[in-house]
Amino acid sequence: MDDAEDEPETALERAIVAPDDIDAARVDAWLAAAWPDLSRARLQGLIGAGMLSADGASVAAAKDKPRPGALYVLTLPPPAPAAPQPEAIALNVVFEDPDLIVIEKPAGMAVHPAPGSMTGTLVNALLHHCQGSLAGIGGVARPGIVHRIDKDTTGLVVAAKTDAAHAGLSKLFARHDLERVYYAVARGAPKARSGVIDNRLVRSGEDRRKFVVVRDAASDAGKRAITRYWTMETYGQRAEAPAGTPAASLIECRLETGRTHQIRAHLAHLGCPLIGDPLYGKQRALAAVGPHAAEADAAARAFPRQALHAAILGFVHPVSGQTLRFESATPADIAQLLQALRTL
Repeated sequence: MDDAEDEPETALERAIVAPDDIDAARVDAWLAAAWPDLSRARLQGLIGAGMLSADGASVAAAKDKPRPGALYVLTLPPPAPAAPQPEAIALNVVFEDPDLIVIEKPAGMAVHPAPGSMTGTLVNALLHHCQGSLAGIGGVARPGIVHRIDKDTTGLVVAAKTDAAHAGLSKLFARHDLERVYYAVARGAPKARSGVIDNRLVRSGEDRRKFVVVRDAASDAGKRAITRYWTMETYGQRAEAPAGTPAASLIECRLETGRTHQIRAHLAHLGCPLIGDPLYGKQRALAAVGPHAAEADAAARAFPRQALHAAILGFVHPVSGQTLRFESATPADIAQLLQALRTL
């Protein structure tokens, strides 16, 4: 018998007829009771995606009242595969050899699959690009990954193609024995134009997506986070503030540790959150003064992501011993933002 190719999984359908004497107020509540393995939230999502029909017509809203005698058909998409799948996504490769690969990650690409970003990730792209040579030691969902940057942060990322490289790179990151430089565009500027931020970060009790500085310096809660920074440029004058208070700044941040959201949380703690940061910045205006303040403020308000770029990555190759250092040019969107700010 000839070998056959695996056929793709197909969607599943469930059908149910609404009783003539049905008295349910909402179709999602009725279906959740009829199919207890499906939550109302899950049903609401499927109905919103147009996956439920009544007598062949799409059900518009989960709050609709069921129609007596109507045949309801729910289409369930196939389950997502447990392991990430290769995807033919173009990569900007900076360096590659048999052991590792360095790429420039664009904004909008998650490093590895996670809820909300199960496809289109760097891992999916690397699995296709490396054709089976990506190190598996990182786990099913993160083959080859030894560090990550946020989905909307641009810049340099290194991934391992062999287990030996993965082990060596992991040791470098654990010892913080790498050069990692980020460029951040912030509202305002640090009062001390350069310095070291050394404290502990813990998940916020008010918003679990955020990390905040532990207020008690003697506490061992959270994880220690160290960022060295210096202010490269300042822009304009902030309204209703003492003279010499910048409206915005360009800050170089060098990581000595690599905590989740470290730079974003640290700069927000200093009172100069990243422009465009939807989590730590709250989209406040620049509040600059001057003839070009309105244009600069508009550019900052319109910036669609946190203005953060992983610009420099340097380390000793874990297999060859070669000293490697890579620099990534400022992306076009940040360059345009800086151009607007420099008019202040």
